[in-house]
Amino acid sequence: PKMKEDNCLHAALICLAMLYYSHALTTEKLNHARPSLHGHHEKGKEGQVLHRSKRGWVWNQFFVIEEYTGPDPVLVGRLHSDIDSGDGNIKYILSGEGAGIIFVIDDKSGNIHATKTLDREERAQYTLTAQAVDRNTNRPLEPPSEFIVKVQDINDNPPEFLHENYHANVPERSNVGTSVIQVTASDADDPTYGNSAKLVYSILEGQPYFSVEAQTGIIRTALPNMDREAKEEYHVVIQAKDMGGHMGGLSGTTKVTITLTDVNDNPPKFPQSVYQMSVSEAAVPGEEVGRVKAKDPDIGENGLVAYSIIDGDGMDMFEITTDYETQEGVVKLKKLLDFETKKSYSLKVEAANVHIDPKFISNGPFKDTVTVKISVEDADEPPVFLKPSYIFEIQENAASGTVVGKVHAKDPDAANSAIRYSIDRHTDLERYFIINAEDGNIKTIKALDREEIAWHNISVFAVEVHKQHQEHQEAKVPVAIRVVDVNDNAPKFAAAYEAFVCENARSNQQFITISADDKDDSANGPRFIFSLPPEIIHNPNFTLRDNRDNTASVLVRREGFSRQKQDLYLLPIVISDGGIPPMSSTNTLTIRVCGCDSNGSLLSCNAEAYILNAGLSTGALIAILACIVILLVIVVLFVTLKRQKKEPLIVFEEEDVRENIITYDDEGGGEEDTEAFDIATLQNPDGINGFIPRKDIKPEYQYMPRPGLRPAPNSVDVDDFINTRIQEADNDPTAPPYDSIQIYGYEGRGSVAGSLSSLESATTDSDLDYDYLQNWGPRFKKLADLYGSKDTFDDDS
Repeated sequence: PKMKEDNCLHAALICLAMLYYSHALTTEKLNHARPSLHGHHEKGKEGQVLHRSKRGWVWNQFFVIEEYTGPDPVLVGRLHSDIDSGDGNIKYILSGEGAGIIFVIDDKSGNIHATKTLDREERAQYTLTAQAVDRNTNRPLEPPSEFIVKVQDINDNPPEFLHENYHANVPERSNVGTSVIQVTASDADDPTYGNSAKLVYSILEGQPYFSVEAQTGIIRTALPNMDREAKEEYHVVIQAKDMGGHMGGLSGTTKVTITLTDVNDNPPKFPQSVYQMSVSEAAVPGEEVGRVKAKDPDIGENGLVAYSIIDGDGMDMFEITTDYETQEGVVKLKKLLDFETKKSYSLKVEAANVHIDPKFISNGPFKDTVTVKISVEDADEPPVFLKPSYIFEIQENAASGTVVGKVHAKDPDAANSAIRYSIDRHTDLERYFIINAEDGNIKTIKALDREEIAWHNISVFAVEVHKQHQEHQEAKVPVAIRVVDVNDNAPKFAAAYEAFVCENARSNQQFITISADDKDDSANGPRFIFSLPPEIIHNPNFTLRDNRDNTASVLVRREGFSRQKQDLYLLPIVISDGGIPPMSSTNTLTIRVCGCDSNGSLLSCNAEAYILNAGLSTGALIAILACIVILLVIVVLFVTLKRQKKEPLIVFEEEDVRENIITYDDEGGGEEDTEAFDIATLQNPDGINGFIPRKDIKPEYQYMPRPGLRPAPNSVDVDDFINTRIQEADNDPTAPPYDSIQIYGYEGRGSVAGSLSSLESATTDSDLDYDYLQNWGPRFKKLADLYGSKDTFDDDS
C-alpha cells in the first residue's frame, strides 16, 4: 500500500509540473505577441550605421490544448498594435482557417478565443491572418500578417492494431524462439510530443507457449517440442500500450490464432498383429480379397502410407495396392486359386511412410509390418477340358456317322460329377456334326466337301450333372475340324478359251497357249497333263504340245485353211491331274478361221463378208449403198407430203352421211332412272345365282360345250340353232356378255334431253317438228331434207 501511495504522489507532482509549464509558456507567448513600434539604431563595424526596419507585429506561434471541455472559451492569445492608444479607434480583424467559426477575436482588445473543442488528430494547426484597421473608415493601419495556431496533443487515443484477428502457422516441434508472426499497432497521438504514441507490446493470453517482443511485436515460440497431435491450435491475446507502458497509458488488444503445422514425426502402426481373410477359389484375378490399414496420426503427405508384400507363401498368388483416399492396403487376387491344391496362404505386409523428414529420422523406423492369413473357400467349379482347344481331321466325302474325334472334360471338384457334352448350334448351323453326350465322340451327320468348306470351327459345351439342384456349371472349348482333300474334282480349262487361226498359217505354227484349274488341293491338282483323245490323236489340222509347266500349246499341223470351206473347228483336249487316283476331263477348244494380213494380224473372221467381197467390187458396193439411200429419201419425202396435204385421202360424197349416224345397242334412262335393272344381272344370267365371273383374268378352265347340244351342220331349224347358242352362252362363264341385248322398260322421268327413241311413243309422226335440224349445219343437211319435206310429201299426196 505504501508503494501505491508513493506512485500516486509522484503522478500528482508530474501533473502539477506540466500545468505550471504550460501556463508559463502561454504567458511568455502573450508577452511576445505585443508589437513594439519603437525602432532604434545600431552601429556596425567601422562606423557603419545599420538601420533596423520597423515592424508593426512581433509573432510567435500560439498553442491551444486539444479536447478542452471547460464552460468558457479558451484564450488562445492577444493581438496588440503599438499605434493602439486605447481610445477604441482601432479595430482588429481575424481571417483565415477557422476564423469566425472556431476562432473569434475581440475587435477592441485583440483577444483570440477558441469557441470549439479541437482535436489534433483531425487537424494539427490552423493558419490565420490578423490586421488592424481604422474603426471608422476600415482603412488598414497595418499590413496583414499571418500566424499559426498549433493544437497541443494530449494522450486521448488508444493504440489500434491493423487487424482485429491474426492467423499464423508454425511447424510443430519447432525450437524455442522460432518467429511465428509480427503484429503491429498504431497510435493516432503525436509521436513527437511526449510518450503518447510510444507503444509497448505484451502477451495477455497464450503463455507459456508463446512470447512477444515488447518493442517489435514479434511473437515467438516459448516451449520446445509442441506436438500437433496433442494440441493443434492456440489462441493468443497481445496488448499494445502507449505512454511507454507506464501507468495511465491507453491500450489496445488483438487476437492471434496460431496453428501448429504437421511434420512427419510419427511412424505408421497397425492396430492388430494378424488379419484373417477368405476368398473363393472361383474368384478371378484382380478381385479384392480384403483390406488392411496402418494408422498414422500425421496428416497430408506426412501421413501417406504405402503397402507392400515382403514375405509369405502367397506372394505369387496375391498382390497389394494402396488406396490413397482411405489410406488402406487392398489385397487382391493375382492368379487363379484351387481349393483342392492349396487351402490357405500367409502374407507379411509392410506399411511405410512415403515421405520421411530427415530431422526426425531418429524417431524411426517409419514403417510397420503385419501378418495376413488368407483361407481358400471351396466353390463349385465348371468342368475342365483336358486341352484348351482341339484340332481334328477327316477326309471329305466320308460317310455319315464317321467319327471325327473325341473331347474329354472332368469335374475338378471333389464330387467329380458326371459330364454331358453338346455342340453349340450357333457354330454349326448346317448341322454337319453330332456329339455323343456321354463320351464326347464327335461324328459327321452328312458328307463334307472340302471345296465348299475346308475348316469347320465349332464349340463344344461340357455341363456337370447334379442331382441336388438344377443349376449346372458348364465349360466351353473350341474344336477345329480340317477337311482333308480327296481327289474328286477333274481339272478344267482355266478360262473359256476361243482360238483364232489365220488362213495363211504355217505348219507347226503355235496360235494359243492354254492352262487348267483344279478345285482340289495342290496335292491332288498339278502337275496337269494335256493330251488329245486317242480317236483324234492323228488330227490332220491341229496338234497339241504339253509344255510340262501346267500349260499346253496348240499348233497348226497343215497349211491352207479356208473360211469358205470351214470357218469353225472344235478340238477336244483331255486334261489329267496328278492325284491318286488321277482325274481327267475332256474340254473343247473352239477354233475360228480368220483372214489375216501378211504380218499375221487379224482382219476378219466373218465368212459371209469374205464371200461378198470375193464376188463384188468396191464400186459395186458403193452403188448399192447409194441406191438404198435414195430409196430412203424418196420414202421420207412421200410421207412428208402426205402429212402436209390438207384434203383427206378418202373423199366422201356429199350424199354419204354414214359417218354421222351412230348406232347404240343400249337405251339408258334419264338422270332419275334409279329403278332400272341390274346391268350385271342382264349381262350375265349366272349373276342371279351369286356367281359372277371375272372379266379381267383368264379363267382357270375352258368350258367345253356339250356335244349333245350342238346341232348338226346341215340343220335348217333356225329356232333350235338359236336356242342351242343361247344355252351355250348361258352355261359358259368365260363368254363375254358385251354382245347381249339389254332391255330397259323404264326410261326415267324429267330428263332434259328426253328420249331419242320413237318406240312406245304416244305421239305420231305428224306431231313432231324437225325444223331445228336446219340449224345443225351442213353435215345434217341431208337429214333435215328428209324429215323437213314431210309437209311437201303430204301435199303431193
